[in-house]
Amino acid sequence: MLYYYLKSLHLIFVITWFAGLFYIVRLFVYQIEASQKPSPDKEILGTQLKLMAKRLWYIITWPSMILATGFAIWMLAMRTFYLTDGWMQVKLVFVVLLIVYHIKCHLIFKDLQNDKVNYSSNFMRIFNEGATIILFAVVFLVILKNAFNWIYGTVGIILFSILIMLGYKLYKRIREGKK
Repeated sequence: MLYYYLKSLHLIFVITWFAGLFYIVRLFVYQIEASQKPSPDKEILGTQLKLMAKRLWYIITWPSMILATGFAIWMLAMRTFYLTDGWMQVKLVFVVLLIVYHIKCHLIFKDLQNDKVNYSSNFMRIFNEGATIILFAVVFLVILKNAFNWIYGTVGIILFSILIMLGYKLYKRIREGKK
């Protein structure tokens, strides 16, 4: 019974972790765009966005990542046989990619907190899709497990990534046309 409580808590914190990752990059977009505005808008927006990002990052996103990972390790310790399953090994690769993505977000967060802008808002909009692609891959992998056809799955993720990029390009054209 404990395993199912752990699994529930793991899922809750995975959801809040992804919510934090999706929103923090959105805040990065706003921070970058605010840095290009004239005074006093630049300072007023910059201060408020930094505060919002700091609260989101340290109160929701980091704790969610730590708790989701902790509950996952606890579950794997209870059922080590999952580590021999191919689907779990692939899932763990995606989890490592998600942690790398999280760390990259942290580096960007620290730079923006220090008013150091290294990326464009357009780059951040595309970067935001990294977590989406990982989310889709992990959900399909976990739900389909051993029935998952690796070739179709790989092609599917590539096609999904292409669709996201095409959708972004369309959105960018529409947004630029309204200016």
